[in-house]
Amino acid sequence: MTDRHQIRQQIRQARRRLTEAEQDAAARTIAERVADTPHLASARRVALYLANDGELDPQPLIDWYWSRGAQVYLPVLHHFSPGHLLFLRYDPDTALIANRFGIPEPRLDVRLLLPKAELELIYTPLVAFDAAGNRMGMGGGFYDRTLSGWHRGQGPRPVGLAHDCQQLAAIPTDHWDVPLPELLTPNRHWRW
Repeated sequence: MTDRHQIRQQIRQARRRLTEAEQDAAARTIAERVADTPHLASARRVALYLANDGELDPQPLIDWYWSRGAQVYLPVLHHFSPGHLLFLRYDPDTALIANRFGIPEPRLDVRLLLPKAELELIYTPLVAFDAAGNRMGMGGGFYDRTLSGWHRGQGPRPVGLAHDCQQLAAIPTDHWDVPLPELLTPNRHWRW
């Protein structure tokens, strides 16, 4: 299976087939796993995302970070630099609007903007991953561009979040793809 479009379709269908109970259990397990991992639990400025299309739901993790006084940021499509992301502060009372993909995000307000370099962790959604840490997203390249400067601990550490059913034996990669140093699934904590 080497066709990226076909892989995306198959894995997205697999994660959408998960029941609500399976989704809820996975989301809670991820929050517990982060709470038990000191370098993740101690972060004070983290970027997360709002689940879409069967993605692993980080809402319990967001709630856990809030309960610890951490600042949570959400990705927002960059209005002036197409294909790039900005990160805006997200609190329980933050008003959200749908972006062009129908995904909720905070309304652009420069007072809530945090430069990417000031984040400690960027939890990334993904469509598929493999045992080498390769990540396949939805195909827009937003996270690859965002993470392009990360290597050997420079910039915020990317951490993938996924369901176990999203793992493949191998993913076709391109030169712009950014492999992850770490990924959490309900059944495993991967580190590369």
